[in-house]
Amino acid sequence: MASRWWRWRRCCSWRPPARSPGPGSPGRAGAVRGARLRADAGAQVSYFNLVKSLTSAFPNMYSISRFQHTTSAACCCSKTRSGEKYTDPFKLGWRDLKGLYEDIRKELLISTTELKEMSEYYFDGKGKAFRPIIVVLMARACNSHHDNSRDVQASQRSIALIAEMIHTASLVHDDVIDDARSRRGKHTVNKIWGEKKAVLAGDLILSAASIALARIGNTTVISILTQVIEDLVRGEFLQLGSKENENERFAHYLEKTFKKTASLIANSCKAVSVLGCPDPVVHEIAYQYGKNVGIAFQLIDDVLDFTSCSDQMGKPTSADLKLGLATGPVLFACQQFPEMNAMIMRRFSLPGDVDRARQYVLQSDGVQQTTYLAQRYCHEAVREISKLRPSPERDALIQLSEIVLTRDK
Repeated sequence: MASRWWRWRRCCSWRPPARSPGPGSPGRAGAVRGARLRADAGAQVSYFNLVKSLTSAFPNMYSISRFQHTTSAACCCSKTRSGEKYTDPFKLGWRDLKGLYEDIRKELLISTTELKEMSEYYFDGKGKAFRPIIVVLMARACNSHHDNSRDVQASQRSIALIAEMIHTASLVHDDVIDDARSRRGKHTVNKIWGEKKAVLAGDLILSAASIALARIGNTTVISILTQVIEDLVRGEFLQLGSKENENERFAHYLEKTFKKTASLIANSCKAVSVLGCPDPVVHEIAYQYGKNVGIAFQLIDDVLDFTSCSDQMGKPTSADLKLGLATGPVLFACQQFPEMNAMIMRRFSLPGDVDRARQYVLQSDGVQQTTYLAQRYCHEAVREISKLRPSPERDALIQLSEIVLTRDK
């Protein structure tokens, strides 16, 4: 296991050559510590410049294909560091999620046939259930850390359902805003039933999630998950806007990424830790793991928008460019192709902008740099979760961070 872990760390780490300590040595170590990344637009040094300085120090050290090959091999483990065998963190998590979608549909107590069909449309069991899996694994890991009890409490399992409901409601609303035609390989709710009804269906799912949350009866947990809904709204507003100042764009992008994607994972992990353990230190560990994995997940999603085909993704690729969005690969590509700045400001609205921007990204190292950045976030997630006592679930969460980096859809 030690060799597996070393291979993964060696594969993911950004280490400068020993003979070239770089500017400000021993500040290089400080720079790497500084890469414990924060979505903080008010930082003295712009986030983009920090990331650029880190990644440009070793632009050719790891190709994406090499990283994926090495990490995939590292993922084929049969034993956790705690000694208990398991083969797949998703299988481990599903032990507590049997009947997940049936239970969600029970929460959607709707008498109107059409509204019921719309609300249940995405709860068909075909999603990855990535968020519920993380939630129940985190619940077990925190419970084991606190009192060696690995059983998931009913209230903790409810958080997994609520997280999936909030996520799905946000997808329904996002598809309306984006006028999306496909999701998970099928037509979107708004394309089948219309935008107005789709908005109401998303609202209904959110209301059902709120009722389930209130039933838990823990005011701290209610406050934690209510923050998620606020973040989703604020994140959408951030996405609708753009920054003229190039140095502010990356911070704006990362803040939007946290609010729209990572906040739900971070706060759901924190919620189950609160329910299972009284230690605030554990609550922060759970939150930080979820935040960092969540941001990495979205960064890879943004990479896949340029590298995967539509069939793999279940939705059209280059979708972000068509929506006028400048994601990580685009922002990195701008450093090599400054002419992209004008396209970003007009949100790729002129004929040919989307195709031209896509070609610039693929000709640049934007995809590679965004992948490097996702690796850094996963490093931080692993560092945080490793503070918990060894357990199969803790090690499964470590492995999940590897899976986030190597997924192809």
